[in-house]
Amino acid sequence: MIKPHGSDELNPLFVYDSTANEALHKEAEGLASVLVSSATAANAVMLGAGYFNPLTGYMNKADALSVATDMKTTSGLFWPTPVLNLLQDSGSIKAGDRIALKDPNVDGNPILAVMDVESVEEFTDEEIALISENVYRPSVEEAHPGVDAFLAQGKVCFSGPIQVLNFSYFQSEFPDTFRTAVEIRNEISERGWNKIVAFQTRNPMHLAHEELCHMAMNRLDCDGLVIHMLLGKLKPADIPAPVRDAAIRKMVELYFPKNSAMVTGYGFDMLYAGPREGVLHAVFRQNMGATHFIIGRDHAGVGDHYGAFDAQTIFDNDVPEGALEIEIFKADHTAYSKKLDKVVMMCEAPDHTKEDFVLLSGTKVREMLGNGIAPPKEFSRPEVAQILMDYYESIK
Repeated sequence: MIKPHGSDELNPLFVYDSTANEALHKEAEGLASVLVSSATAANAVMLGAGYFNPLTGYMNKADALSVATDMKTTSGLFWPTPVLNLLQDSGSIKAGDRIALKDPNVDGNPILAVMDVESVEEFTDEEIALISENVYRPSVEEAHPGVDAFLAQGKVCFSGPIQVLNFSYFQSEFPDTFRTAVEIRNEISERGWNKIVAFQTRNPMHLAHEELCHMAMNRLDCDGLVIHMLLGKLKPADIPAPVRDAAIRKMVELYFPKNSAMVTGYGFDMLYAGPREGVLHAVFRQNMGATHFIIGRDHAGVGDHYGAFDAQTIFDNDVPEGALEIEIFKADHTAYSKKLDKVVMMCEAPDHTKEDFVLLSGTKVREMLGNGIAPPKEFSRPEVAQILMDYYESIK
């Protein structure tokens, strides 16, 4: 199986030994505690689940700035985005303290992790701007939800290793879907898959997405597909994770050969960081055991902040050779061809005009679903459309 990023073995930071976990919970009750941001909590979940391998905790200022400018830590580890624990102020906590991190996303704010604080530092406004500009590359003409979420966290940086005690709300709310990198690797091994392609999604999958997965599997001669959906925080108006989950499961049940696809999810908040987040997504997938990863049009993008294929070209221009073992399957925009009566990559149909494709904007699709109108069968499977129509009807 493909090696995880940066090490020979996966090193998740979750405390699996039940006795040790219980002892840490008891210890944490007597420690100073901080209520962290949703982004910091999601980072803890990803560290615990093994997706952030080989990191051992939150980055300090020097590593965060090095990652933002050069996509590597000060030790030389390739990494695309800072992994931070940012707060508005440090209170009485100082370097050398052992603290408990409390979960902002679960009632009662239970303890999520125990942290050994190695440093307490504050970013300057200029340093925060540098991270925003290099990682998110926001267009000045429009708001950027990822930048807004980043700026809201604060400028005080707690760095150091952590031990993760639970997976926040993800395991309880998505018991059939949330999987750690460890669990996905184990299932891949149990299925006997050797060549695996992963598909990232934060949306329901329409016919073009489905066919793109089939194309990738066929062209790469893969043993299996891992559909890996984001289960964390999104921007307003995005489809909630339970609805996406139901729609994707129905699609796989009806339109994929048995045992050819796994439907899974991971506990992270969307960054909307476009190219940088596309590289981070590739790190996740290598750590969970995928050998190939689909990067399509406007991957991890938002609004008009990025070019349609910036998340592909970053792998050619900015990811050093050998930095990652996972291979990228570059996909063009896919759509249903009226001429060929099937879904194709638009770049592979040079004799077509725009009118030869069934193209619907996201706004138009949401409008149709909200009015109880199913998109055409060339755009969405009817069974998937029905689940989405039921959702929109429920929120009227």
